Amino acid sequence: MANTETSLKESLQIEGAIGAALVDYASGMALGTIGGGKDLDLNVAAAGNTDVVRAKLRAMEMLGLNEEIEDILITLSTQYHLIRLLKTRGSGGLFLYLALDKNRANLAMARHQLKKIEAELEV
Repeated sequence: MANTETSLKESLQIEGAIGAALVDYASGMALGTIGGGKDLDLNVAAAGNTDVVRAKLRAMEMLGLNEEIEDILITLSTQYHLIRLLKTRGSGGLFLYLALDKNRANLAMARHQLKKIEAELEV
């Protein structure tokens, strides 16, 4: 099992990764961040993506969908933003956020690797 710091470091090793965060979507606060920079404030991204997760969960509830969100993909002109809701024991209300450079990233591989990181993360 990996802790938050190890998991975030592994996330940043994904090809094309710009930054990563572990986020509590009840509060919108980042529990840990790595990477980012002047063009990507991970604390702002954590709060903003919390709104995305909450909106999707509300929409699913209104539609009566009894499904679980695996991940949410936001495609920008130069970046991919992946949000992976954690399902491991004790991790309710958390998601991993990963920003990728679209020109350097392999989206399918990034999703696969983020799923593996999630499975090994112990919060």
